[in-house]
Amino acid sequence: MPSAVIIDAVRTASGKGKPDGALSEVHPVELLATTLRALLSRNDVDPAVVDDVIAGCVSQSGEQSINIGRNALLAAGLPESVPATTIDRQCGSSQQAVHFAAQGVLAGAYEAVIACGVESMSRVPMFSNTQGKDPYAPLAERYPEGLVPQGISAELIAARWKLSREELDAFAALSHERAAAATRSGAFEGQIVPVGEHTVDETIRPTTTPEGLAGLNPSFSDPALAERFPEITWSITPGNASPLTDGASAVLIMDEDRAATLGLRPRARFHSFTVTGSDPLMMLTGIMPATEKILARSGLGIGDLDAYEVNEAFAPVPLAWLREFDADPERLNPNGGAIALGHPLGASGTKLLTTLVNHLEATGGRYGLQTMCEGGGMANALIIERL
Repeated sequence: MPSAVIIDAVRTASGKGKPDGALSEVHPVELLATTLRALLSRNDVDPAVVDDVIAGCVSQSGEQSINIGRNALLAAGLPESVPATTIDRQCGSSQQAVHFAAQGVLAGAYEAVIACGVESMSRVPMFSNTQGKDPYAPLAERYPEGLVPQGISAELIAARWKLSREELDAFAALSHERAAAATRSGAFEGQIVPVGEHTVDETIRPTTTPEGLAGLNPSFSDPALAERFPEITWSITPGNASPLTDGASAVLIMDEDRAATLGLRPRARFHSFTVTGSDPLMMLTGIMPATEKILARSGLGIGDLDAYEVNEAFAPVPLAWLREFDADPERLNPNGGAIALGHPLGASGTKLLTTLVNHLEATGGRYGLQTMCEGGGMANALIIERL
């Protein structure tokens, strides 16, 4: 049976998803194209060997429409013979791209494939692809009280797991502290692709403190929802949630034998995959059953994992996960997470994988887990083994 391996993984530095952000002048097609070119050139890989490009992107409208994966590979100069598709599994879109790519290798359908993702939240705002319409309207019969935005789901998680505002702000400050330390140490240098002169994550705030975050007002307070959910204490703020972010990332995945014939050294092997659906009201809790499933499938215990990347969409998400699995907080997002490093929706899956591979190599760890909560109540999880 073929073995699916990671040859290389790269990402752009994050840009603030605002009109004056460092990447706001870069068209999202060019943002992803820059990443694809760098991934292939730094490994001296003939682009013609790539069987497919699978791209994640959430807001597939405007500049990110009409299969941005295909447009980006053409803009990057790859041969016209290389196909591409663009997928949407919300925040886990490019992690799902990784799953599909690696599973294609394991099935013998691919020998070399790129999984990637992009999101320019400054140029293509969230929900721009709904055109002002309510996409949940057809679900009213099944969910008569109505579904809620992700921020409300995060508030419900904080309430269910009894996570205080102080705990959320302390975790957010730690994310910035770890990301700033990783930047100073050069931990990100080998994984970041320059976009013009932009090479440092713009979303990190090194001077962030819990005391400073405590002064921020809640983002989602709503009198109508307060009546429906009296347990909510309104603790989610711009400081303990991931910021709007621009970015792209890409991973080169190959059959291990094919890599050997090309003289390429694999960096990690895919060990296990899973994906699950979960309650769309508590939509960010899918990481719990996804983790349970992948641990059962892999035969590994939480103690066997040397690092876990749990996407920091909102601080309650990784904190609730940490409590649920009694995991080691030192192994959770050890170089900071999305609260500090940004969450460019469609790019976050391959972005986290890039960070995870590099961290395992830097520390000598063997196994790493990555899991992403996703809009609509879903989650992906994967385990890699460093080679």
